[in-house]
Amino acid sequence: MGAPEIIKQHLIDPEICIRCNTCEDTCPIDAITHDSRNYVVKADVCNACNACLSPCPTGAIDNWRTMLKGQAYPIEEQLLWDELPAEVPLPAADLDAAGTDEAVRADTAAAADESGVTVQAVETSLHTSSRAPWSAAHPYANLHGVRAPVTATVAGNYRLTAEDASSDIHHIVLDFGTHFFPVLEGQAIGILPPGSDAAGKPHYIRMYSIASPRDGERPGYNNLALTVKRVEEDHDGNPVRGVASNFLCDLAKGDTVQVVGPFGTTFLMPNHREASIMMVCTGTGSAPMRAMTERMRRNMEHFGGRRMLFFGARNARELPYFGPLLKLPRDFLDIHFAFSRDAEVPRRYVQDAIREASAGVAALLADPHGHVYICGLKGMEEGVLSAFGEVCAAASQSWPQLEATMRSEGRLHIETY
Repeated sequence: MGAPEIIKQHLIDPEICIRCNTCEDTCPIDAITHDSRNYVVKADVCNACNACLSPCPTGAIDNWRTMLKGQAYPIEEQLLWDELPAEVPLPAADLDAAGTDEAVRADTAAAADESGVTVQAVETSLHTSSRAPWSAAHPYANLHGVRAPVTATVAGNYRLTAEDASSDIHHIVLDFGTHFFPVLEGQAIGILPPGSDAAGKPHYIRMYSIASPRDGERPGYNNLALTVKRVEEDHDGNPVRGVASNFLCDLAKGDTVQVVGPFGTTFLMPNHREASIMMVCTGTGSAPMRAMTERMRRNMEHFGGRRMLFFGARNARELPYFGPLLKLPRDFLDIHFAFSRDAEVPRRYVQDAIREASAGVAALLADPHGHVYICGLKGMEEGVLSAFGEVCAAASQSWPQLEATMRSEGRLHIETY
């Protein structure tokens, strides 16, 4: 009989997974699959390349168990999980029979102390950087999980878009009272909707980017803001009632919300004075951009670089924060709107606006202190990056080289959904 083979089985934590499909999209060998409830990893396919680790917004993907290969958790069992199984140390006899090295033995010993297995994330093949800007503040992450959420109180909830607009987008302020919940611009929080799904299981968390700066929507108070679009149809246009978005948009002042997080350690803004920032967004992708803009507006003496914003929407009535943006001084923020469904102007997308502002865009991309943030619908990503390529080519610059440099230096950040 041959010696047993020991593996580190890659698992996804169903408690903090937000079912965003990022891991499945990222995996280069199709080792990840899902059903209507859970995302899971195929033990017989996964090669531990770690390409999926950095893009995961919550860290749910970064879980490992030291297992006998013949006893690896099958897909069918993983799909039924509501939480990860506890780490169980392997018997010494199995370790001896397998001839395992000290590293595996150390992992197994750690399991007995319930410390789990930590795997270092590696650079992924995606366009976005897997590290934060060098000057970014240190983020706190995963302070509160689903088993110990924080209760926040609604301090305000108002509609951002026009009453007759097809998009119902709200600005919601949450007060954390005396709870310690530090956040940075670019981070996100998880919302636990009340109730259960059709199978009688608790709703999984939904993640929302923070729309206020680190010192709060109201400086000096322990609060933050979200930008939430009420979901009333799916991607195919079929009627559907979004569980979390409708719950949030219907909240009244004084209502309470269960919050987990914060999440995110890379989509952070630089803090050195020379930094220049380009922000490209659509719809509720404006949330982190508003947070960064407010941070810079409140601390203008600390930010001396250029600031550009490319903001896309169907029309002005469906563009969140349109009014306040118009009031910002032009020398503070160079704003370029792009409206795709406005009867009074030709159809225009953010990539078109980028091409029209090619001189400024090329200069910022070539700036060693230039940082780019892209957030919004996934369909915008390809068009924006293509526009960068055209702008750079016209300026006798190589976008592939610039992109590689920006990624390696933590200066290109993309969050699309």
